[in-house]
Amino acid sequence: MTRYAMAIDTRLCVGCNDCVVACQTENDVPPGYFRNWITTEVRGAFPTPALEIRSERCNHCENPPCVHACPTGASHVSDLGAIVMVDRDKCIGCKACVVACPYGARYIHPDGYADKCTFCAHRVREGKDPACSPCARRTRWSSAISTTRRARCATSSPRAVGTPCCPKPVPGRGCSI
Repeated sequence: MTRYAMAIDTRLCVGCNDCVVACQTENDVPPGYFRNWITTEVRGAFPTPALEIRSERCNHCENPPCVHACPTGASHVSDLGAIVMVDRDKCIGCKACVVACPYGARYIHPDGYADKCTFCAHRVREGKDPACSPCARRTRWSSAISTTRRARCATSSPRAVGTPCCPKPVPGRGCSI
Protein backbone atom coordinates (compact mmCIF):
# COMPACT_ATOMS: atom_id res chain seq x y z
CA MET A 1 0.00 0.00 0.00
CA THR A 2 1.22 3.48 -0.80
CA ARG A 3 1.61 5.75 2.19
CA TYR A 4 2.03 9.52 2.20
CA ALA A 5 4.82 11.10 4.19
CA MET A 6 6.08 14.58 4.92
CA ALA A 7 9.63 15.55 5.80
CA ILE A 8 10.42 18.86 7.48
CA ASP A 9 13.91 20.32 7.69
CA THR A 10 13.76 21.95 11.12
CA ARG A 11 17.16 23.57 10.55
CA LEU A 12 15.58 25.90 7.99
CA CYS A 13 12.23 26.65 9.66
CA VAL A 14 12.07 30.21 11.03
CA GLY A 15 8.65 29.84 12.66
CA CYS A 16 6.89 32.18 10.22
CA ASN A 17 3.55 30.30 10.59
CA ASP A 18 2.88 30.31 6.82
CA CYS A 19 2.10 26.58 7.03
CA VAL A 20 -0.36 27.18 9.89
CA VAL A 21 -2.18 29.97 8.05
CA ALA A 22 -2.24 27.97 4.78
CA CYS A 23 -3.84 25.04 6.60
CA GLN A 24 -6.41 27.20 8.39
CA THR A 25 -7.35 28.92 5.15
CA GLU A 26 -7.51 25.76 3.02
CA ASN A 27 -9.49 23.76 5.57
CA ASP A 28 -11.67 26.53 7.04
CA VAL A 29 -10.32 25.87 10.55
CA PRO A 30 -12.18 28.03 13.09
CA PRO A 31 -10.27 30.93 14.70
CA GLY A 32 -8.40 29.79 17.81
CA TYR A 33 -8.12 26.16 16.63
CA PHE A 34 -5.20 24.53 14.80
CA ARG A 35 -4.53 21.40 12.75
CA ASN A 36 -0.83 22.23 12.77
CA TRP A 37 1.24 24.61 14.87
CA ILE A 38 4.75 25.92 15.50
CA THR A 39 6.57 25.01 18.72
CA THR A 40 9.71 26.75 19.93
CA GLU A 41 12.07 25.47 22.59
CA VAL A 42 15.09 27.25 24.03
CA ARG A 43 17.86 25.08 25.43
CA GLY A 44 20.98 26.11 27.26
CA ALA A 45 21.80 29.45 28.75
CA PHE A 46 23.80 32.54 27.92
CA PRO A 47 26.27 32.71 26.24
CA THR A 48 25.37 29.58 24.20
CA PRO A 49 21.57 29.21 24.06
CA ALA A 50 19.99 27.19 21.25
CA LEU A 51 16.54 27.73 19.75
CA GLU A 52 14.67 24.82 18.20
CA ILE A 53 11.65 25.57 16.01
CA ARG A 54 9.34 22.69 15.10
CA SER A 55 6.30 22.54 12.87
CA GLU A 56 3.97 19.94 14.41
CA ARG A 57 0.79 18.14 13.33
CA CYS A 58 -0.75 14.67 13.23
CA ASN A 59 1.92 12.11 12.38
CA HIS A 60 -0.56 9.74 10.69
CA CYS A 61 0.80 6.84 12.73
CA GLU A 62 1.14 3.36 11.27
CA ASN A 63 -0.64 1.98 14.34
CA PRO A 64 -2.69 5.01 15.47
CA PRO A 65 -3.85 4.87 19.11
CA CYS A 66 -6.58 7.42 18.32
CA VAL A 67 -8.19 4.98 15.88
CA HIS A 68 -8.15 2.17 18.43
CA ALA A 69 -9.63 4.46 21.11
CA CYS A 70 -12.58 5.60 18.97
CA PRO A 71 -15.79 3.80 20.05
CA THR A 72 -17.75 4.58 16.86
CA GLY A 73 -15.21 3.99 14.10
CA ALA A 74 -15.24 7.68 13.19
CA SER A 75 -11.45 7.76 13.51
CA HIS A 76 -10.05 5.49 10.85
CA VAL A 77 -7.13 4.93 8.48
CA SER A 78 -8.18 5.79 4.94
CA ASP A 79 -7.34 3.83 1.83
CA LEU A 80 -5.84 7.02 0.41
CA GLY A 81 -2.21 6.70 1.43
CA ALA A 82 -2.97 5.42 4.95
CA ILE A 83 -4.01 8.90 6.08
CA VAL A 84 -5.64 8.95 9.54
CA MET A 85 -9.04 10.60 9.17
CA VAL A 86 -12.19 11.42 11.16
CA ASP A 87 -15.69 10.89 9.78
CA ARG A 88 -17.44 13.86 11.37
CA ASP A 89 -20.87 12.28 10.80
CA LYS A 90 -19.92 9.24 12.93
CA CYS A 91 -18.04 11.20 15.61
CA ILE A 92 -19.89 11.70 18.90
CA GLY A 93 -17.31 14.14 20.34
CA CYS A 94 -16.41 11.86 23.27
CA LYS A 95 -12.73 12.98 23.20
CA ALA A 96 -11.35 9.44 23.50
CA CYS A 97 -9.21 10.01 20.40
CA VAL A 98 -8.07 13.42 21.67
CA VAL A 99 -6.77 11.83 24.87
CA ALA A 100 -5.24 8.85 23.01
CA CYS A 101 -3.23 10.96 20.54
CA PRO A 102 0.40 11.05 21.72
CA TYR A 103 1.05 14.25 19.74
CA GLY A 104 -1.84 16.42 20.96
CA ALA A 105 -2.87 16.76 17.33
CA ARG A 106 -6.66 16.60 17.77
CA TYR A 107 -9.25 19.01 19.07
CA ILE A 108 -13.01 19.12 19.36
CA HIS A 109 -14.41 21.39 16.67
CA PRO A 110 -17.03 23.91 17.86
CA ASP A 111 -19.62 21.84 15.93
CA GLY A 112 -18.92 18.89 18.30
CA TYR A 113 -16.72 16.48 16.34
CA ALA A 114 -13.01 15.65 16.60
CA ASP A 115 -10.89 17.40 13.99
CA LYS A 116 -7.24 17.08 12.94
CA CYS A 117 -4.82 17.26 10.03
CA THR A 118 -6.10 15.28 7.06
CA PHE A 119 -2.88 15.63 5.04
CA CYS A 120 -5.24 17.66 2.81
CA ALA A 121 -6.72 14.44 1.43
CA HIS A 122 -8.98 16.49 -0.86
CA ARG A 123 -5.85 17.99 -2.48
CA VAL A 124 -3.88 14.72 -2.54
CA ARG A 125 -6.75 13.06 -4.47
CA GLU A 126 -6.22 15.75 -7.14
CA GLY A 127 -2.46 15.13 -7.27
CA LYS A 128 -1.60 18.27 -5.28
CA ASP A 129 0.56 18.66 -2.17
CA PRO A 130 -1.00 19.44 1.22
CA ALA A 131 -1.68 23.16 1.67
CA CYS A 132 1.09 23.48 4.26
CA SER A 133 3.76 22.05 1.92
CA PRO A 134 4.61 25.10 -0.20
CA CYS A 135 7.00 26.87 2.14
CA ALA A 136 8.96 30.01 1.27
CA ARG A 137 12.03 28.57 3.03
CA ARG A 138 11.55 25.16 1.32
CA THR A 139 11.56 23.37 4.65
CA ARG A 140 9.06 20.64 3.79
CA TRP A 141 8.38 17.97 1.20
CA SER A 142 5.52 15.52 0.88
CA SER A 143 5.54 12.36 -1.16
CA ALA A 144 3.89 8.99 -1.64
CA ILE A 145 6.14 6.15 -0.58
CA SER A 146 5.48 2.44 -0.89
CA THR A 147 5.51 0.09 2.10
CA THR A 148 8.25 -1.91 0.41
CA ARG A 149 10.48 1.13 -0.04
CA ARG A 150 9.84 2.28 3.54
CA ALA A 151 10.84 -1.11 4.94
CA ARG A 152 13.95 -1.32 2.75
CA CYS A 153 15.01 2.26 3.45
CA ALA A 154 14.47 1.95 7.19
CA THR A 155 17.19 -0.70 7.29
CA SER A 156 19.60 0.82 4.76
CA SER A 157 22.31 3.22 5.78
CA PRO A 158 23.40 5.62 4.50
CA ARG A 159 20.84 6.76 1.95
CA ALA A 160 22.73 7.24 -1.27
CA VAL A 161 21.43 9.83 -3.73
CA GLY A 162 19.80 8.22 -6.76
CA THR A 163 18.87 4.98 -4.96
CA PRO A 164 15.28 3.86 -4.30
CA CYS A 165 15.66 5.29 -0.77
CA CYS A 166 16.63 8.70 -2.11
CA PRO A 167 14.97 9.08 -5.50
CA LYS A 168 14.60 12.88 -5.44
CA PRO A 169 17.61 14.56 -3.84
CA VAL A 170 17.06 18.17 -2.85
CA PRO A 171 19.96 20.41 -3.91
CA GLY A 172 22.15 21.17 -0.94
CA ARG A 173 20.09 18.97 1.42
CA GLY A 174 20.35 15.38 0.20
CA CYS A 175 17.37 13.02 0.39
CA SER A 176 13.76 14.17 0.52
CA ILE A 177 12.36 10.92 1.94
